Amino acid sequence: MTVQELRGASQSFATTDPSDGRTGKGVMQHKNLAILVGGGPAPGINSVISAATIRARLEDVEVVGIRDGFEWIMEGNIDHVTPLTIEGVSRIHFRGGSHIGISRANPTLNPQHLESTVISLLRLNVSQLITIGGDDTAYSAMKLEDRAGGRIHVAHVPKTIDNDLDLPPSVDTFGFQTARHYGVEIVKNLMVDAKTTSRWYFVIAMGRKAGHLALGIAKAAGATLTLIPEEFAGGPIRLKEIVDTLVGAIIKRLSYGRRDGVAVIAEGLVLDITPDDLKELEGVERDAHGNIRIAEVNIGEILKAQVVKRLKEFGIKTTIVAKNIGYELRCADPIPLDMEYTRDLGYCAAKYLLTGGNAAMVSMQAGQFVPIPFDQMIDRTTGRTRVRVVNIHSTRYAIARRYMLRLRRDDFEDPHELAKFAATCGISLPEFRAEFEYLIGREPGPLTVSLRPEDGFVEAPKGRAARSGEGP
Repeated sequence: MTVQELRGASQSFATTDPSDGRTGKGVMQHKNLAILVGGGPAPGINSVISAATIRARLEDVEVVGIRDGFEWIMEGNIDHVTPLTIEGVSRIHFRGGSHIGISRANPTLNPQHLESTVISLLRLNVSQLITIGGDDTAYSAMKLEDRAGGRIHVAHVPKTIDNDLDLPPSVDTFGFQTARHYGVEIVKNLMVDAKTTSRWYFVIAMGRKAGHLALGIAKAAGATLTLIPEEFAGGPIRLKEIVDTLVGAIIKRLSYGRRDGVAVIAEGLVLDITPDDLKELEGVERDAHGNIRIAEVNIGEILKAQVVKRLKEFGIKTTIVAKNIGYELRCADPIPLDMEYTRDLGYCAAKYLLTGGNAAMVSMQAGQFVPIPFDQMIDRTTGRTRVRVVNIHSTRYAIARRYMLRLRRDDFEDPHELAKFAATCGISLPEFRAEFEYLIGREPGPLTVSLRPEDGFVEAPKGRAARSGEGP
């Protein structure tokens, strides 16, 4: 179908009666289904597009790919569309990127843009819309559906390598597992390089609001330590605390005879650092959703400079390399897990809309399709979509912490260990305590096995030292 044919199609709205598949009096046939991608790329987008297109075309519904997210249609421009066919999309699921482009354009900032988006879709004879994106795109989808007033049914497919949409804990957003897979490969190679060249790498991983990707990469790869925003919850983060955490790990590693290491750091840390500590944030460019463009704030280089400066106070020299990974992960070809997962999501999104569904995020839970209504996704305090953060009180995170090499409470309870660290710095035990003991204030309590089987591991009070059966 050409763009001209799309424009000339009938403007009446309808849904098919799902009970018998027939078109009765007052119930008109489906019009076109549109697919739109917002936010940043994630592996598996093309698989969603492909599966949704194939499902709709098999039910004789025309499919329109809206190019570059909301960028054009929110301005009333309907020239940037691509008719999608089974032949055109049947093998795109193997590839990364987006077959129909992507953008962070936000139609919710201006009521006129939101109205223009609705009108543009109606001009294209669209009665069903699939949006693919993260929390910002989900919010746009909600506002669009509300503005359309029933004229356009909307389903959202959760996409983000940050894994931070408010799904059940066991359900990942698509693209996360592929991004983690390739991230682990990069970190694995950097770990070998670090050991070979006796240097440290500070690897900055994507994750604006949550540390799922940084933690997932580091834990799987066995990186030296991970820093995520969630562990500093409860107020603004002082840059000194982050720096001292890294410095403490380097000192501890040196005391064991190792001059190398890899720290994986979630980029979102930069958003929570006390503004006075990061003058570099002044004047930083923001995207259409008001988010700081983190790429404009080189947190890796900032931390590198501050850590080197702090180590010099103790006469310690080390080589540190800051390495951002993210763009290398976002458009990678999806691994089979994400290919299968996204084919399910695309099929379910199309089928849900074509049977009269509306205003829900698509999810697969324990192998079953579960629509999550839009009104259940809203944070009543902020009015925005809820964000899923890393649960730092979970067994998963507790195990990750226990495999990290960083200063711990039990280090300060062992005078022999503490003496090694102080000697590495060339200072006394009391001086070492004065410099670094404050770091253990945020350390989770030790793990202990509960006598109640349903509890598994539980986090003991922080004041307890690790004993047999606890830790490591």
